[in-house]
Amino acid sequence: MRLTCQSLLFVWVSFAGPLISAQDSLEVAQETLFQHIESLVEMESEGMDAASLAELLESLSAHPVNLNTASACELRQLFMLSELQIRHLLDHISEHGELISLYELQSVKGFDMTSIRQILPFVTLSTSHQRRHFSLFNMFRDGEHVLFLRGQSLLEEQKGFSPIEEEALASNPNARYLGSPYRLYSRYRFTYYQNVSFGLTAEKDPGEEFFRGTQPQGFDYYSAHLHLRDMGRVKSFSAGDYQVQFGQGLTIWSGMGFGKSSEAIGIKKNGMGLRQYTSVDENNFFRGVGATIHLGPFELTAFLSSKRRDGNVTENDAGEHGKPVITSLQQTGLHRTPRELEGKHAVRENIAGGNLTFRNQHLSLGLTAYHWHLDAVFRRNLSFYNQFDFSNNKYLGIGIDYSYLTRNMNVFGEAAIGDNGHTAFLNGIMISLHRNVSMSVLHRHYARGYHSPLAGAFGENTRPSNEHGMYVGASVRLSPTVRLNAFADHFRFPWMKFRTYAPSQGSDYMIHVHYQPARDMEFIARFRRKNKPLNTHESAMIRYLEPVIRTQIRLHAAYPVSASFSLRNRLEIIRHLHGGEKQKGFMIYQDILYRNLNSPLAITLRYALFDTDGFDSRVYAYEHDVLYAFSFPFYSDKGIKAYLLVRYRIHRQVDLYMRLAQTIYTNRDSSGSGLDLIEGNTRTEVKAQLRYRF
Repeated sequence: MRLTCQSLLFVWVSFAGPLISAQDSLEVAQETLFQHIESLVEMESEGMDAASLAELLESLSAHPVNLNTASACELRQLFMLSELQIRHLLDHISEHGELISLYELQSVKGFDMTSIRQILPFVTLSTSHQRRHFSLFNMFRDGEHVLFLRGQSLLEEQKGFSPIEEEALASNPNARYLGSPYRLYSRYRFTYYQNVSFGLTAEKDPGEEFFRGTQPQGFDYYSAHLHLRDMGRVKSFSAGDYQVQFGQGLTIWSGMGFGKSSEAIGIKKNGMGLRQYTSVDENNFFRGVGATIHLGPFELTAFLSSKRRDGNVTENDAGEHGKPVITSLQQTGLHRTPRELEGKHAVRENIAGGNLTFRNQHLSLGLTAYHWHLDAVFRRNLSFYNQFDFSNNKYLGIGIDYSYLTRNMNVFGEAAIGDNGHTAFLNGIMISLHRNVSMSVLHRHYARGYHSPLAGAFGENTRPSNEHGMYVGASVRLSPTVRLNAFADHFRFPWMKFRTYAPSQGSDYMIHVHYQPARDMEFIARFRRKNKPLNTHESAMIRYLEPVIRTQIRLHAAYPVSASFSLRNRLEIIRHLHGGEKQKGFMIYQDILYRNLNSPLAITLRYALFDTDGFDSRVYAYEHDVLYAFSFPFYSDKGIKAYLLVRYRIHRQVDLYMRLAQTIYTNRDSSGSGLDLIEGNTRTEVKAQLRYRF
């Protein structure tokens, strides 16, 4: 039922203050952004492109989505709304007319105060955000330019940068890094709302040379992109570096893609098609051109990519027709020593593909196909456990994806097949069982011989291969301020894996209770238990498997103590059991945050204590960092970790960020290994960043 005038008045009186500050404050938007990213990446951090998500959400905070005029595609950009919430919102507006207040969302199925508070900084009902008529004049008048300059370094000397005798270096050129210990980052980006994005990115890693030696061109990595959206029939156009996302990631997916998280029911991927690329991963992106065109209810996408990428070249560097021979593709992007430089841009990767999608109000059907080719001979170092792994220089993949919405249910999935005949299937369902209860179920069946080199689907493995599993997640709103999220995931691996020399099976369980009595106050209790067997530690002629059980308990609190100061406390306890070997660990931290909307200064301070029995009982913790630089390190051994992050707004258009972080180990006299070894029990990092918007 539509809200009455009296109830609307009550909503306005009760929430007008928080609503206005949420919309007008970039600080509120950034805090919401950080909290959401942490909830997504804290469980499955590998391969997460958090910077891209942060950049998108901050852009939305500056140019919010108008809920009264937004399409389903535009609402999916928020990443905080499920497909069911999007459909219920669109149906509500169609049936009752435009929203009068953002808090009228409480009358929309699937929305509660928690989800409303999450999206507040990124949405609006303002008529000034209606669909724009694109023109060059409007673009240059209303567009925004942003320039980033960032530098960071360790204060302690690492072995790779320490002095060495010339004779010793001549006999072993890989004994030291070639370049300086500084990490340098520079980026320029021009945006016009969500319609136009143009950018240049450059980065140098510590140890890489800069404007000398092997890097006379300056930075080790350069990237450029041009991305256009909603230009008449052209839904999107990308030139330069870009990402491709379709279906559920079984066939092809690049960029950010999230798996299991404390948002237990959020397991469906919403592929955005072609997207600009602004990250510093030097290998996993597309370089070329791509376009998506509207054809009535159909969308046709075509893309081409050709770039050089790193590979591990064998000593026998001449294969068939003089092509180089590689054993694997590198992922680090590090080029600090002569050995690492040998694999830089060792092979050319060519990709050509496309997608045809039919979409109406309730149904989406997509067909994706691509061809991938390397101009090298790919000879993986095969063993008995990885004999089914991908080992070829070309691949043809085809996939079909679907999504169907009906009433309170969203059914989705994808089926894919490779040119070797092996298949992979993923099917899921999201159901709103009650206004306060939602549930999701996902089944996956990935053959041991299915190896799409560009896939990124839901699963326990990094790639969707050699895995069968069933995931069940639920979210229950126990009261207006208390929500319980939980999931259970059972998986098995029909063939052997690295450190698992027999077929195996495991499980993953989580219970997460979130209490939020106010927008700026939350309390969390979480229990997680994961069993993923590995080979026994014992020496034996035949390796057998032992259960590896990792149990995690977390207590977290965040609350204000004044208008400008707020505190965050966390206790995390880890128990790791591998056969008969046990390890325990804990981490406790105190955060102090200073945020004053009338002050140009913002401060974040953390003091953490940690004590673990070893690497297996390590504790991961999200850390605040300079804008678009995300830290998700692990705490291991015994010691203290503290950092200070300061943001000073020099001018409305200029922000300066400074971060100083130090770890002190109390049970050892060194840290790191190899050329990264630091003699001493301290590790201190300093980072500075300047952002100029004009």
